[in-house]
Amino acid sequence: MIRPPNDMLGLLPPEAIQRHRIVPLALEGTTLQIGVVETPTATLLRDLAFLTGKTIVPVKVDRAEIDAFLEEHVSGVPEGIAPMRDVVRGIEVRDYEAGHQTPTAEVRILLQGSVVQQVNTLIERAITKQASDIHIEPYEASYRVRFRLDGVLNTTAEISLLQRDALISRLKIMASLDIAEKRRPQDGRIRYQHAGRTIDLRVSSLPTDFGEKLVLRLLDKSHLKLELGALGFEAADLHTFREAIHQPYGIILVSGPTGSGKTTTLYAALNELNTDAVNITTIEDPIEYNLPGINQTHVRADIGFTFAQALRAFLRQDPNIIMVGEIRDRETAEIAIRAALTGHLVLSTIHTNDAPSTITRLIEMGVEPFLVASSLRLAVAQRLVRCICVRCREEAEPDPALLQALPLHDGGPVYRGRGCAACQGTGYQGRTALFEVLPVSAMTAELIVQRVPIHALRQQAREEGLPSLRMAAIKKMQTGITTPEEVLRETSL
Repeated sequence: MIRPPNDMLGLLPPEAIQRHRIVPLALEGTTLQIGVVETPTATLLRDLAFLTGKTIVPVKVDRAEIDAFLEEHVSGVPEGIAPMRDVVRGIEVRDYEAGHQTPTAEVRILLQGSVVQQVNTLIERAITKQASDIHIEPYEASYRVRFRLDGVLNTTAEISLLQRDALISRLKIMASLDIAEKRRPQDGRIRYQHAGRTIDLRVSSLPTDFGEKLVLRLLDKSHLKLELGALGFEAADLHTFREAIHQPYGIILVSGPTGSGKTTTLYAALNELNTDAVNITTIEDPIEYNLPGINQTHVRADIGFTFAQALRAFLRQDPNIIMVGEIRDRETAEIAIRAALTGHLVLSTIHTNDAPSTITRLIEMGVEPFLVASSLRLAVAQRLVRCICVRCREEAEPDPALLQALPLHDGGPVYRGRGCAACQGTGYQGRTALFEVLPVSAMTAELIVQRVPIHALRQQAREEGLPSLRMAAIKKMQTGITTPEEVLRETSL
């Protein structure tokens, strides 16, 4: 009869052993051999590899031997109880106490499973792959796990419904969220130790039709680029940006969608400005990274501590430079602009599609055009595109259909990544930023006061030599940094 070593029995969840009739046979390095009666599906192999962190190699064994193993090691346990105990063992009482919650008697009975190991494996795998986000999404028959790698979501595994409650509860406990509250969105934070460094994870829960969806954003300070020259600025744009941030007063706005690197750009600017001679204060929602020498505070909507209220308090703290996480409403915009007009340098973000739209967005919020024209020094639009993997980059035959959509392409070579172990077969590794940098010239300020439509502002920007995001992307494509597909995915005409 099959008799695997005792230390191997814990490698596979009892639920998987019983449902799929498999058994661990041998472990050699990172390769785990499993005994199977029928050829397993690719999905099963992927899930087992995810849970164990091993390369799974199936080996055909006799059905009678599997039956005997299951009878000895799995039988006698009511259906559903073994899997539930397996996935909740390891949730320790002190975790609840840290979150100011008291575990129920039922939870205390079930404190004997491997959910901690599964959660740790999930986070460790995301960190190793340098994922920026983990999405745990509920569906009718399963939970899907996806990692966002270089800005693109990839399915990593599926979680059984039997694991759902324990896994979600474990993550909510780690983030100090209320595990009993499943009807309202919640936000929390996890500090995770990995390889001698601390990784911050921002946790957001959202109720859906089939359960709670969790999104974990990984904030790894070791990968934070705080040098402006390393972000992807073209030389002329970098000079313009640096010139603006070294002015004693005025407002600088960076626009773009969520996840486009706006906060990183502002952090890099603050890092360059951070000296003993200046007082820098930030208000963020939430604080993504702690910057030494800078006074950082975060929004507390539950007690009425908003961006606007924080800005008012900052102005009594004798600041030289203020960073506002985001301008969302008229009140915040007006206080930020008035701060810029009274001798402060203000940096912030705003959600618009391009740099000229930043101007019209402020006016739409209700800010007077003359205030915008007087205070706004620079508007920057930003996007992120994936970089071609340098280890497998090669010249490729351009797709005529793609090039037709890129009329500014000069007919030069196009590059792609072949796919290798370093880029996990994707052909991409890392991302770089695209920038549209619009300084507010005297002519632009005059147009702002006249309340001209957005197309007139764009036309003036082009006449002054401002390249669009599409043009910036094509330039990176022509130099072999990115691909035509990335240009079309992240930019528009």
